[in-house]
Amino acid sequence: MTQPSSPLIQPAELLKILFDPNLVIVDARNSSNPKNTYEKGHLKGARFVDPNLDLADIKANLADGGRHPLPKLEDFCKTLGRLGIKPESRVVVYDDQKGANSAARFWWMLRAVGHDKVQVLEGGFQAALAAGIPVSTHWEEPKPTSPYPAERWTLGIATMDEVEEVAWDKDHLIIDVRSPERYRGETEPIDLIAGHIPGAENVPFTENLDENGNFLSPEKLRDKYEELLDDLPNEHIIVHCGSGVTACHTLLALEHAGLGIPKLYVGSWSEWSRNDKPIGKSVG
Repeated sequence: MTQPSSPLIQPAELLKILFDPNLVIVDARNSSNPKNTYEKGHLKGARFVDPNLDLADIKANLADGGRHPLPKLEDFCKTLGRLGIKPESRVVVYDDQKGANSAARFWWMLRAVGHDKVQVLEGGFQAALAAGIPVSTHWEEPKPTSPYPAERWTLGIATMDEVEEVAWDKDHLIIDVRSPERYRGETEPIDLIAGHIPGAENVPFTENLDENGNFLSPEKLRDKYEELLDDLPNEHIIVHCGSGVTACHTLLALEHAGLGIPKLYVGSWSEWSRNDKPIGKSVG
């Protein structure tokens, strides 16, 4: 099976491939109790992944990697094996936050281990319901397979030291996808210190969406980002958020626009702000 032409899949298209033997649907919704959310109802056949346990390796000291550091590669490969995901699998992942909560993070992680056949469901769980995709409360027990065969993360990952080194370099670009209020330092509802990484440009991930909450077309996304990116190579562009989750929404948007996938700063603001790094504010 070839790589899908888009990182997004529409609910109507998913309906047509529900009986594809290679299809694996993944429920990546996050909440205070993701397992309970899944058990109350999920797309029929969808397999459960816990965003906090399976897609991150959360440390007691959040200064060490932020709120959602990546798990070890071998652990994530075991998770994929537990989910029954093989190199030939066609994976569709959804959440209930327009892809911004954890679906885009799972998409990025799969792409980062070299799995190209993965798409995020446009509109998420709510759009699937509206399209008539069946729902179930049955706990899906996938047939496990061997750990996914990956030897390294193949997409760009920036460290805190790299971000600090290039933040003011005119040949690099740091994009902060958090809300303008958090970027300006007017409010900080999650982390300990308000503000932003000095030198970072603020492009809220919500601007990737139209008034209906769907991704803008590739053409509109290209128009939005091309001037900002200024022909910089993707290895000179670093995207971050609060903890390396919603930043993946913008990485997905850039890929949807045909602009490739820049680097992800996984630790993001939650790591930076806990390590005595410079703090930028632009209140008023």
